[in-house]
Amino acid sequence: MRFTNGDILRIAMEQSAIDANCRAEDFLRAENVVVVSAANPGARKYLSLPFDCNLISYGNNIVASVGEKYRAVVTDYIGRFPAEHCFETPHMHVLDDGLQRDGLRICFMAEYFLPDLEQVKAPDCPYGEKLLRPKDFAPLYVPAWSNALCEKRRQLDVLGVGAYDGERLIGLAACSADCETMWQIGVDVLPAYRRQGVASALTGRLAMEILERGKIPFYCAAWSNIKSVRNAIRSGFRPAWVEMTAKSASFVGEMNRR
Repeated sequence: MRFTNGDILRIAMEQSAIDANCRAEDFLRAENVVVVSAANPGARKYLSLPFDCNLISYGNNIVASVGEKYRAVVTDYIGRFPAEHCFETPHMHVLDDGLQRDGLRICFMAEYFLPDLEQVKAPDCPYGEKLLRPKDFAPLYVPAWSNALCEKRRQLDVLGVGAYDGERLIGLAACSADCETMWQIGVDVLPAYRRQGVASALTGRLAMEILERGKIPFYCAAWSNIKSVRNAIRSGFRPAWVEMTAKSASFVGEMNRR
């Protein structure tokens, strides 16, 4: 299937609409939109639905997918500040303070990237590459490859590209079939082999393999993970949307104890 950049953005918005329980065109409005979250079998598999509070922006406005209990506090918050400032401090503390009264805390903040078809590429890799499939992943669910593969959702890991120094795997990009139309890329490179262009070579190659299979590759990074963001850009990905998610205070506390 041949895509255009417009197709890719549209499909991403359609998937976000499924995840958020809204309409794809809501992300293009000038005004903010608040909807009540609901479970949907077509949502990304790793999401825990319904949301208590999840804010999404493709750069035009904010779509807030919330539990009815939190509608008022979230509506007030996103109405007080410009959309881009709602995802950062100091304003973010206002939302966090409001949610804490009902046992929630801000938990996840992420930036999502989509491929620019005029830029996505597979740079030359200084090491040999091999296309990997699920049967090849069995011995690789270890900490060294925990960004590329997810042990808790092994059934979703569908395709990968490995870089090898002789017989030794030194880099791995793999993707999970998180929903029907979009596959998410993660990448790991062993410390001694970093800063040699391995990550971007593997990410770009895998993105092209995904597109050839009629799926949309996407890439997620914390805004402060400069290494990951640089890899996305070098591989031909561009920022597309951001999300901020609140979870229960007990969930956040448990994550901080790990």
